[in-house]
Amino acid sequence: MAFIATLAGILLVTQIVSHACNRVGIPDVIGQILVGVVAGPAILNWIYPGGMIFEFQEIGVIILMFIAGMESDLSLLKKYLKPAVVVALAGILLPIVVMGIAADLFGLQWFESLFIGVIFAATSVSISVAVLREYRQLNSKEGATILGAAVADDIGAVMVLSILISMSGTAGGSEVGHSSLLFTLVKQILFFGGTYLLIRWLAPYLIHLSGQLLTIASTSVMAMVICLGMAALADFVGLSGAVGSFFAGIAVANTKKKETINRSFVPIGYSIFIPVFFVNVGLSMKLATSLESWIFIIIMTILACLTKLFGAGGGAKLMGFSVPSSYIIGSGMIARGEMSLITAQIGYEAHLLSSEYYSDVITVIVLATLLAPFILKHSLKATHHLGATE
Repeated sequence: MAFIATLAGILLVTQIVSHACNRVGIPDVIGQILVGVVAGPAILNWIYPGGMIFEFQEIGVIILMFIAGMESDLSLLKKYLKPAVVVALAGILLPIVVMGIAADLFGLQWFESLFIGVIFAATSVSISVAVLREYRQLNSKEGATILGAAVADDIGAVMVLSILISMSGTAGGSEVGHSSLLFTLVKQILFFGGTYLLIRWLAPYLIHLSGQLLTIASTSVMAMVICLGMAALADFVGLSGAVGSFFAGIAVANTKKKETINRSFVPIGYSIFIPVFFVNVGLSMKLATSLESWIFIIIMTILACLTKLFGAGGGAKLMGFSVPSSYIIGSGMIARGEMSLITAQIGYEAHLLSSEYYSDVITVIVLATLLAPFILKHSLKATHHLGATE
C-alpha cells in the first residue's frame, strides 16, 4: 500500500501545483517536474525513482505520445517530412560536436566525451508536446516539423548509440556488436514497414472489429491494445516506446472512432499516468556537492539548450522556415527527458560513462528539460502564436 499512498500524494500535489502554475502563466509541466525535484533525492528525499513509479511514468509517456499522434494532422506530417529529417540531423550533429568538445576540455577521455555528446543528441519531445498541446499549436507547421524531427532524431540517436557501444566492445546495452547493429537496423526497417500497414489497414479493421464486441468500452480497450502493443514493439527494435505509441495514435486517428477514443484517453492519461511521468523527470535529479561539478553542470546545461536551439533551428532555417518559425522549432527540440536518461543509463552500464560524471550528466538533462518549456513558450509568444490563449 506504500506505493498507493505515494501515488495519491503525487496526484494531489501535482494538481495543486499545476493550478498555481496556470494561474501565473507557467506551463504546468514545469510545476510537475519541480514536484519531483523537491520530493525526490535532490531535496527532501521522500520519493525515489524506480519501482512502480518507473512503470507508471513509462505508461505516461506512451499515452502522452499516443494522444499527440491522434491529434496530429497526418497530411501535415507528410508535408513537412523532409524539413523534419534535416532539422533532426542538424539537431543531432551540433550537440555531439560541441558538447563532446566541451566535455573533452573538462578533462574527460575522448570516448567518454563523445558519448556525452551522443546523450545530448537525443530529444524528448514529450514535454514540448504537452506545451504545444496546451497552446493548441500541435497541428501548426512548426508542431508537425517538431514531431517529425523527434521521430527521426530518436532513430538517429539510437543508431549512433549502437555504433558507440559496438566500438567500445563492452556489454551493457540491448544491442552489442557489429552484427547486432545490423540486426537492429533491419528490425527498425521492418518496424516502419509494419507501421504503414497498421495505419493503412490493420488499425481501422481492429477498431471496427472491437465495435462488434459485447463488452464495456471495447473500442477504447482495443485502442489501448494498439497503443501499448506498438510501444512494446518499438522498444523491441531498439527505439523508444514513445515512437511506437505516437504512430499508434496516428493509426487510430485514421479510423471513424477517433473522437470517442480521444475523449477516453485524455482523462486516463492526465488523471494518473502523465503527471507521474513528469514527476519522475524531477526525481532523477541530484544536487551536486563540489564547485567543479556545478561549473560542469552550468556550462553543459547552457550548451545543451543552445546546441539544440541553433542546431535544429538552423536546420529549419536552411529548409526555408522564417526566423520566428525556426526559433519555435529549435526551442521545441531542446527537452531531453526520458531518451537522454535512458541513453545515459545504457552508457553507464556499458562503461561508456564514469560514475564520477553520471550524476552530473543526469542533473544537466533535468535542468535542460526544465528550461525547455519556458524557452518554447517564449518562442510562441515572440511570434504572437499565443494571442488567443494569453
